Amino acid sequence: MREFIVEADGGSRGNPGPAGYGSVVIDAATGETLAERAEYIGVATNNVAEYRGLVAGLEAARDLDAGARVRVRMDSKLVVEQMSGRWKIKHPDMKPLAARAARVLPASQVTYEWMPRERNKHADRLANEAMDAGKRGEAWSPSASTAELNARATRSAAPEPTGPPGDATAGAAKARAALAETRATESPGEPAVPYVPRKGRGELRAQPTSTGSRPTATGGTPSPGGEAAIPAVGAEPREGCGERRDQPPAGGTRPAATGGTPSPGGEAGKAAAGPGDAGRAERAGDDQRAARNVAATPTTTPAAGWSASPDMGAPATFVLLRHGETPLTPQKRFSGSGGSDPSLSDVGREQAQRVAAALAARGTIQAIVASPLARTRETAGAVAARLGLDVVIEDGLRETDFGAWEGLTFGEVRERHPEDLNTWLASPEAEPTGGGESFAATAHRMAATRDKLITAYAGRTVLLVTHVTPIKTLVRLALGAPPESLFRMELSAASLSAVAYYGDGNASVRLFNDTSHLR
Repeated sequence: MREFIVEADGGSRGNPGPAGYGSVVIDAATGETLAERAEYIGVATNNVAEYRGLVAGLEAARDLDAGARVRVRMDSKLVVEQMSGRWKIKHPDMKPLAARAARVLPASQVTYEWMPRERNKHADRLANEAMDAGKRGEAWSPSASTAELNARATRSAAPEPTGPPGDATAGAAKARAALAETRATESPGEPAVPYVPRKGRGELRAQPTSTGSRPTATGGTPSPGGEAAIPAVGAEPREGCGERRDQPPAGGTRPAATGGTPSPGGEAGKAAAGPGDAGRAERAGDDQRAARNVAATPTTTPAAGWSASPDMGAPATFVLLRHGETPLTPQKRFSGSGGSDPSLSDVGREQAQRVAAALAARGTIQAIVASPLARTRETAGAVAARLGLDVVIEDGLRETDFGAWEGLTFGEVRERHPEDLNTWLASPEAEPTGGGESFAATAHRMAATRDKLITAYAGRTVLLVTHVTPIKTLVRLALGAPPESLFRMELSAASLSAVAYYGDGNASVRLFNDTSHLR
C-alpha cells in the first residue's frame, strides 16, 4: 500500500479578508512532490482557508491512489484536533468543510498530525501565491509556481548543526579543552581520563575508568548483517542504550570469546573464532588504515585519540539509521540486496515515524542519503517528509548480497548448504552460496562509499539510512576493529548510531544502537 504525506495551509489577509489555500502531496517513501494545489477563495477566515486546503490536498491524494494511506500534516492545531475527533466543531462555516474532508477517503486511511509553522513552508508559499494571484485578478497557475523551489532553497540553507544526535562539533571542542586541562594536571604516570558519549547525544563528558569486570563472552549468538538483529556474544543487550561502557577487567586483559552460536535473521552469524584466524592480524591492520578518511595523506598518520591541537573545524558526522522492520525481520531471515527487496511492515512504518519525530525534535540533520532498497527508501522518506529535506540515493549503502541464502533462516542454510556456511563463518573473504558478497567485499565497498560521502558532506551532519552490515562495518572501520567484531554488535531495527570524521583522519563513534525513540 502506498503512503502519501499531505501538507496543507491556508491564510487570510485580514481574517476575514482576501484568502487562499495551498496543499502539497508528497510520496512518503521518496520525499518526491507528487501534486500541488492552490486557489484564491475570496474573502474568508484563516480557518476556513485551512479547511479548504485540507480538502484540496485529500482530493489530490485520492486522485493519485484512492487506496493509499495518507498522513495529513498541518500547522493549524484547530483543524488537526477537530479532524482527529478530539475537539468539537462549533463554527457553522467549518462544519460542512470538515464533513467534506471526512468523506474524501475512509477514516481508516487518514491520520492527522500537527507540525510547527516553519516546517510547513511549501504549503504556506502555495497559499500566498494563490492570494497574490487573486489580488491581480488571476487564477493560480501551477506552471508559474515557485513554491517548491523556494521550499527547497530554504531546506538547503539549514543552519549549521548545534546539538545531538551525531553532531560532534561542540562536544569535540569541549572534550579537547577538558582533556588539555586534565593532562596539564596529571602526574607523569597517570593515565588520561577517557571520554565516552552521553546516551543518545553527541556531546562528551569525562568518565573515570571502570574497575569492574566485564562479563565473560561465553555462549551468546553473534549476528551478521541482514534483516533481524540478534543479541551479540555475552550479556543480553540493553535495548535503547546509546552507549556501551563495558570495560576490561582489572589487569587489562579482555575475556576471550569462547563459543558462540551464529543465529540468523538476515543477521546470520560468523563464529567468534575458527579457521582463518592466521590472516586476521594483517586484515586488522588493513582495516585500521581503511578507517582513515581521505584527508589523511600517505605520508601523514593521524594521531591516536584526542589531541589538544587547534580545532580542526566541524567534522563530517554520519548519523546511521537502520531501516524499520520488514515482514522478514521477526522471522530472522537473510535479507540482503539480492533478495525480494521487501517493504516495511506496519510495525516498520510506525518505527519510521517515531524515529522521524525524534530527529525532527533534535533538529541537527542537514541532508539525507539512503540505500536504494525499498525498506531504506521508505524509512528515509518518512524522515525526509518530517524534516523537509530531499533524499539522495547512494548505491554504496545497500545491504550485503547473501546469494542463495536470501529469504532463508540460518537453520535452513545450515541444513541445505552446511559446507558453504562453515567456510563463510570462518573467513570474511568467503562468499555465500551462489556468488553473494563477502564481508571483505562489503567492507571495501563501504570504505569507498564513506570516503566519497565525507568529501561530499564535509563539516555537515548527514543521515545515512542503510542496513545492518553497512552500519556495523562503518563502526568497525572507525574503531579499527577486526572483522569478527561485526558479530559482537547488536543493531536493532530503526536504531540510531553516529560516527564523526575529522580533518586529521581520525574517526569517533559517538552513538550506537540507540532505540530510546521507539519506547
